[in-house]
Amino acid sequence: MKRIIVVMLLSMGLFVIGCAERKVVQPVKPELQQQQPAVTPKETAERKGLIKPEERITEEQLAKIETKEERPKYKEEGGLFEDIYFDYDKYDVRSDAKAVLQNVASWLLKNTSAKLLIEGHCDERGTSEYNLALGDRRARAVRDYLVALGIASDRVETISYGEEKPVCTEMTDECWAKNRRAHFIVLREAGK
Repeated sequence: MKRIIVVMLLSMGLFVIGCAERKVVQPVKPELQQQQPAVTPKETAERKGLIKPEERITEEQLAKIETKEERPKYKEEGGLFEDIYFDYDKYDVRSDAKAVLQNVASWLLKNTSAKLLIEGHCDERGTSEYNLALGDRRARAVRDYLVALGIASDRVETISYGEEKPVCTEMTDECWAKNRRAHFIVLREAGK
């Protein structure tokens, strides 16, 4: 008896599933296909306003765009402080750099509206990714040293250029030593 009930329930379930509404699609007559132009997905999107049609920009319009540059927030001054250098594959602040950093810190304490950007640089040995990370560690080590000397951390920004901006391009130890550096750029507010 239980088998009969189970079989009946399964049959009814299959019947209900099998009787789903089906749509009959009528083929379009060939003469109607020729009268209606084909619409591409791009044209449909354009009609809905999703994609704007391509527009040609003239040189005059381009010149107007180029002259509307945003005024920079800071103006940069380089050359106020000498670069400090690092040993090969190291990011520790060397003892010969501490006098330069004392000078930087005392200048920043006197010029409270200025900020400082520290660029971390490396020589060309090693992968680009490794040198970017090492340049970042060098810049951060210098920032941490300045913060320890009393400079607010929000006044000191860092950036790593890795091996991208060498000052010397010869493949010698002396040249590589010149590229392992931290470079200082003073950022002053543009109106001051």
